[in-house]
Amino acid sequence: MKNSCLHSLEHVILSFLKNFITFAIAIIIIFINGTFVYTYFKSHVFQRDPRYVLYIHLVINDMIMLTIAVALQIMAYTLPLKLAPCCILLSSKTFFFINSAPLNLAGMALERYIAVCKPLHHVQICTVQRTYGFITLIWAISLMPSVTDVIFLVATQPLSIFSRNVICYESNISTHLPLCRPQGLLLCFVFLTVLITYLNVLWAARAASGLNQASARNARNTILLHGVQLLICMSSFVFPFIDIMLVTTWPEKRSTILFTTYLISGILPRLLSPLIYGVRDKTGKILFVSLL
Repeated sequence: MKNSCLHSLEHVILSFLKNFITFAIAIIIIFINGTFVYTYFKSHVFQRDPRYVLYIHLVINDMIMLTIAVALQIMAYTLPLKLAPCCILLSSKTFFFINSAPLNLAGMALERYIAVCKPLHHVQICTVQRTYGFITLIWAISLMPSVTDVIFLVATQPLSIFSRNVICYESNISTHLPLCRPQGLLLCFVFLTVLITYLNVLWAARAASGLNQASARNARNTILLHGVQLLICMSSFVFPFIDIMLVTTWPEKRSTILFTTYLISGILPRLLSPLIYGVRDKTGKILFVSLL
């Protein structure tokens, strides 16, 4: 009996520590991103630049997705949810993931490609109005999986199933309901887009000279960093297999392994966007200085 109580107490302490660590990291990331968002809306210079319109859209989506992800983690440890609100939260997380990582990164890479490879047409093609139109298209595409989920579930499942209590995390829900998850296909498409734009900018950088070469080199490095972002996002599909291998090897450390890989693949990448544009980008350094 005593050993059972000690084991329960240890489980509660570990659960609290995991939630506290995740919550603390999320608050720091949201604070940094929120400062960038605040500075953006205070400056008309950034609002008139299409690349920063896309950038701030990416940051806002990351903030919302991070908030939902942390809320889902805390609820998974503390209280069960009805299946209906759980599906809504998971679909929302998927929506903001597609909204930010794959499609927004593709738009940002294409903008850099046009700026370097078609500089005479950049002002005409990459306008703020067209950028908002592209963002609207991103939202429409991102909504499709969620709308498909709702139509499919209502058509195939009895309504009574949505009143069940469940521990709300995706691998658990997939045993109850099959949901539409096209992230893998989108990520592959965007990866090809980023790769093609990077190669074109690389060739342009080699052919350019003087200031044009420096501009092309900066654009090439920016696209390369977007590729790194994308690879980290794609790693979320690899980590489940890594989890299986690690848990099989060290089954007694299952909880620690799953928590660590979750932090690496799900939480920390949300900090990359402000670092890429806030630290290395010359104009973005104004945003970074605002943190100091």
